Amino acid sequence: MLDQIKVLIIGSGAREHAFALKISKSNLVSSVFIAPGNGGTEKEFSNLPIASLDFDGLANAIVENDVKLVLIGPEQPLVDGIVDFFQNHPNPYFKDVSFIGPDRICAMLEGSKDFSKQIMIEAGIPTAKAKVFSASDWEELKSYISNHALPVVIKADGLASGKGVAVCFSHQEALDFSASVLINKAFGESNSSLLVEEFLDGIEVSMFVLTDGIHYQVLPEAKDYKRIFNGDLGPNTGGMGAVSPVWFVDDIFTQKVKSKIIDPLFITLKARKLQYKGFLFIGLMKVGNEPIVIEFNARMGDPETQTVLARIRGDIVPALLSIKDQKLDQFPLEISPNAAATVVLCAENYPETPTKGDKISIQQLSEKEYIFHAGTQLNDGKVETNGGRVLSCTAEGESLETALQAVYNIVEKIKFRGMQFRTDIGKDLM
Repeated sequence: MLDQIKVLIIGSGAREHAFALKISKSNLVSSVFIAPGNGGTEKEFSNLPIASLDFDGLANAIVENDVKLVLIGPEQPLVDGIVDFFQNHPNPYFKDVSFIGPDRICAMLEGSKDFSKQIMIEAGIPTAKAKVFSASDWEELKSYISNHALPVVIKADGLASGKGVAVCFSHQEALDFSASVLINKAFGESNSSLLVEEFLDGIEVSMFVLTDGIHYQVLPEAKDYKRIFNGDLGPNTGGMGAVSPVWFVDDIFTQKVKSKIIDPLFITLKARKLQYKGFLFIGLMKVGNEPIVIEFNARMGDPETQTVLARIRGDIVPALLSIKDQKLDQFPLEISPNAAATVVLCAENYPETPTKGDKISIQQLSEKEYIFHAGTQLNDGKVETNGGRVLSCTAEGESLETALQAVYNIVEKIKFRGMQFRTDIGKDLM
């Protein structure tokens, strides 16, 4: 048996909490650190008060704590080149550390919608037609939008915490959202351009891949729910819930995703002398019976991670460790036939100006009921709200119906002032 190792998970959300729980169950792991973590991870694991973008601070912590496996949860450190930072670090210690995440250029599949679209076109991957505009193209952009068929999709080019996409049902709505991106800088200076994209009419699904740059494994799919209110109404959020499996993702559909999307993508990256390692999120639209790519993300989603990990049986650490030496094919992951569902509980006034500092009451959970923390902190040993998406509840079941019953049973055990959540997660797939 291999010596036990210490693991560092970078991030502070429910996704990172879920990874920590899954990884901590491995016989290969002695301890799990999370930087910076949240109130829930502080109670269960070892939080390190280091920001996810403090690369030097993280480097010191990795060496001081003898960490051998580092999993990067959120997108910003990846897009900012955290993997490159450690690959090029002068300290030889990092040569023996496994990092789960792509390098900076590969992470631009998420960091730039324009770059991602160029790769898809080059690879012949089915995707919506789009045109790129910057602020200096404002007059041309106005004319283009005014003559575009409705609905029309506007996408901020860079990172926007899952909120940089608008499906617009009027030309004025599209112009207003475009102005918020390019002129009012609603998503920051890095979003200096946007894509105007054709609307695809179909059913959304997210698929996930773990890859070592040569081999890959397709993980369980999930459907997430972005809008704040039931019926997919209201503004976009970081995600209000997720379910898995999705009924139409059968062997035939999965084979289409492999042959038309995943394989051409990796062939094209290889031709550019790029090697993608880590998790890849593929946002798809099923149009007819065909998968069409909406977007790529360079990491696992949240709340999809909580749902997907619930369906992966056994120890994932051997597969994660195999990424470094590109031996992922030797460690196949076992997928449960069961269903899983996640419901996100949000603070009052989320997603605009979420309130903080409200005490959270949680009743006793059973063994197979999971609550993953995100926007929480400990105050005098008591958990309180500290962000928009506060908690994720996750449960399994033999069917989607029983998984949903189980997860809403967990929701009933939690209370905090102004708590809001969707009551229709997964209902459209029943």
